Amino acid sequence: MGGSRRLENMNPDVGPRPSPQPGPEAQKSALGVTQILFRAFLLSALGSFFVFSLNVNYVWLSAILTLAGIVLGIVVLVRAVKYKHSKLVLFGTISGLVVSAIMCLLILTTALFFKHVTTYQDCTRSALTETAKSQCLSELEKSMPGALR
Repeated sequence: MGGSRRLENMNPDVGPRPSPQPGPEAQKSALGVTQILFRAFLLSALGSFFVFSLNVNYVWLSAILTLAGIVLGIVVLVRAVKYKHSKLVLFGTISGLVVSAIMCLLILTTALFFKHVTTYQDCTRSALTETAKSQCLSELEKSMPGALR
């Protein structure tokens, strides 16, 4: 009996090990990677909005940028929680994901009513007065299905 107890004490692999704390260099490296991913996330979210607002014909590019932004946002959110980064990164990521979700809905709506939206966008580009722009809006409302008016 005494011999088996002695073997248990000599085996260092038995029992739970405390998880090693990352050193300052590892924390700085993790923060640097998270900041780069955060910047890429913001760039893709803003890029999708600007591409969409410039020309609705590039809705496919806006959709790709929005999906990339959502994926990057989720990665940044997980890293911010895992490595306990600043609240500003966490708040910015959550806000950006909300904006990306709204962009996703906007892109889906535009894809469903693509013909109507492109006609409206072409009309507003050629409209020089506020009266002409309001006429374009009323034409868009008339062209929509009855439930959406």
